[in-house]
Amino acid sequence: MPDDGRPVDDGHSGVAMLTPTDIESQFAAVTAYWSPKVIGRVNDQYVKIARLRGEFVWHAHEAEDELFLVVRGRLRIQFEDGDVELGPGQFVVVPRGVRHNPVAAEECWVMLIETVTTQHTGEVVTSRTRSIAEQLGE
Repeated sequence: MPDDGRPVDDGHSGVAMLTPTDIESQFAAVTAYWSPKVIGRVNDQYVKIARLRGEFVWHAHEAEDELFLVVRGRLRIQFEDGDVELGPGQFVVVPRGVRHNPVAAEECWVMLIETVTTQHTGEVVTSRTRSIAEQLGE
């Protein structure tokens, strides 16, 4: 039975069963920092998780908003006009076109909600940039 929230055909009723996704077990499968993994999809949005540590890269997503929800640890997101500090259970939506740089002094677990077209580091490409195919595990 998949652990990614996708419907599963029970073979009897013709109705797909929904299965819960266990976030802890999903994070256990994420070993590299700054490498998001898609764990679900809601319409045209991917639900992603990532382990963060250190400083990422300044970037923007010109056409998409991006939601950061801290599951564990603390995250500081630098903006050109100041920083936002997030702790467990807190989130912020970064509006499209706003340059930002996530920073985690210690390991931080985040859930991201992004449009399926959102490029990992916007128009900036670095050694940490992950394609959507990589994030999907393809």
